[in-house]
Amino acid sequence: MSTYLRALAPWVGTFQLLLAIYKQNIASSWTPAIENYKETVIMSEVSKDSLEKILPQLKCHFTWNLFKEESVSHDLEARVCNQIEFLNAEFKATMYNLLAYIKHHRGQNEAALECLRQAEELIQREHADQAEIRSVVTWGNYAWVYYHMGRLSEAQVYVDKVKHVCEKFSNPYSTECPELDSEEGWTLLQCGAKRKERAKVCFEKALEKKPHDPEFSSGLAIAMHGLGDKVQKQDCAGILKDAVELNAHNQYIKVLLALKLQNINKEAKGEPLVVEALEKAPRQTDVLYNAAKFYQIKGDTDKAIELFQKALESMPNSGYICHQISRCYREKAKQIQDTGYSEVCRNREKFEELSKCAMDYSSKAMEKGLSALYVYSDLTELETECHQTAFNRELPNTERKQLHQGYHNLQEYQGTSEDTPVQHLKGLSLSTKSTEKEKMKYQPQDAAENQLPQNTPNSWYLQGLTHKLNGNLWQAAECFEKELGCLLRNSPSGISRFFLPTSELEEEGSERVGQGAESSTLGEPLDS
Repeated sequence: MSTYLRALAPWVGTFQLLLAIYKQNIASSWTPAIENYKETVIMSEVSKDSLEKILPQLKCHFTWNLFKEESVSHDLEARVCNQIEFLNAEFKATMYNLLAYIKHHRGQNEAALECLRQAEELIQREHADQAEIRSVVTWGNYAWVYYHMGRLSEAQVYVDKVKHVCEKFSNPYSTECPELDSEEGWTLLQCGAKRKERAKVCFEKALEKKPHDPEFSSGLAIAMHGLGDKVQKQDCAGILKDAVELNAHNQYIKVLLALKLQNINKEAKGEPLVVEALEKAPRQTDVLYNAAKFYQIKGDTDKAIELFQKALESMPNSGYICHQISRCYREKAKQIQDTGYSEVCRNREKFEELSKCAMDYSSKAMEKGLSALYVYSDLTELETECHQTAFNRELPNTERKQLHQGYHNLQEYQGTSEDTPVQHLKGLSLSTKSTEKEKMKYQPQDAAENQLPQNTPNSWYLQGLTHKLNGNLWQAAECFEKELGCLLRNSPSGISRFFLPTSELEEEGSERVGQGAESSTLGEPLDS
């Protein structure tokens, strides 16, 4: 054994040296990986903490308070996609950014990232001289989406991009510049009427630094037009004229100017602008929609329907367009109604056809997500008119009490003051006597053979109009109540109880169960 050890002795030092080298190599190869792992864990913790402080400072859709998550409508997404199709290339990046935000709220983060890539490419191509500053909003959106996906290192990359640009303007993560104000303004314009005042402020800020910029000028004009009576009509008309001069190829602004001229009794000056816009942009949805509104106000309902239906071809899921077509058909029916009872009788088939078209498009509007309260606002206004006019008539005591209750129900439905019915009754004498003549006067005037079958579509509505023409306003209001009850029966709010007695609701419900598969359930934007 000792001889064996003595033989190995010369090699011991070599073995020790080799072992030392091996250990050193192992350490040198693994230590950086271990250290990198430790640094990554620490970085993740630091990044998440720092990102949560930095992200709210970024100017982008996630910090602009555009809408609540649950209120993102499919109609908005359809409008944005439509704008992407028809807008000039230099404005499409704005819409892609908004679409990315909508996709994120729907839980479609990969689709959101694709929209942001499209926006980034468009900015690089269409705004090469301002690519950095115009990309700040897109990069901010990237950072937020990656943060929500848990991809913090990628979120940090885009935060650093924003910082690199903003540091040139003294603030590390946010800056004031007209391009960013304009981007926020255009985004707000797409998100409903309540945000148009904020949009107006954004464009005013941008114009302070670049007073004759065509993009900012058109944005301000559109925002002011959308504010309606909240701004002086003449001021708005002047700003729209300036915008048209600066944006000769923008057909949408021409139509808005035409609508404003019509609003200040200069319709003859406005119509050539509408004709020109339709010739140059025959498929642009916002042009078609607002041109239709021009003819609707003018009273040319046939032309309005034609243009609304063309707009609907581009946006088949728009409840707002369906609602406007319904209003046009109602107006055509009203034109017959206003000629007098004898004319209605002579044109009864046409009258019923128009009323049915109106109701059909109202149903489509609700199927596409529009609120029933919005869709049937015309019908509630008609019922209100009947109630209020009837209050000024002499009625037997029983009928007056029923009228009062019906009006109270309508006011409660519309969310107006509970005192309103009482105010209408103040000072009105309630006759406690009811003569036979009065009883006869307020009986339904239609003979049995003239009554529509109750399973006829919209029968209560049509009977209500007939009563109104006869001057039987209480009966008209009663019919409109029942029509509303039928239309709103399936509303989860249960508001149909205001208009139909429980017995009728139950009866109608049993009839619908019997119908089985044949039964159907009723289901800002373009500038409204």
